Amino acid sequence: MKPPRSSTHSVHQLQVHLVWSTKYRYQVLTGEVQLRCRDLLRQTCNAQDVQLLKGVVSKDHIHLHVSYPPALSISDLVRRLKGRSAKLLLQEFPELKRRCWGGHFWGIGYGAGSVGNITEEMLEAYLNHHKEHPNGNENFILE
Repeated sequence: MKPPRSSTHSVHQLQVHLVWSTKYRYQVLTGEVQLRCRDLLRQTCNAQDVQLLKGVVSKDHIHLHVSYPPALSISDLVRRLKGRSAKLLLQEFPELKRRCWGGHFWGIGYGAGSVGNITEEMLEAYLNHHKEHPNGNENFILE
């Protein structure tokens, strides 16, 4: 388990698993294109204060497990990752333009799943522990 990250006014441990694919699931992420895509994703994560915990660049899709700061929305992160990588890959590898006409390298949309370090049972136990205030008064419960 990774330790929480901190910024000026917060301590956070936000992680997400991201998945997206190439347009029409074309298998164009091979060889030099695959290596360059990996490097571009790493650079974009570093520029956004996003820790790339694990990732896979497959022939036709991407899997990333990242830790991100609370000021950055997941949709903005994916927009930056997909946008920058598509733009530069299409510029640097002209042969991709024949397959990915119209400047569309990635398919529309993405998948995102939160990655947690606690189970629902652990959270329930934590909240139940805090129902009673030390002075005997009951805390306000949201249910």
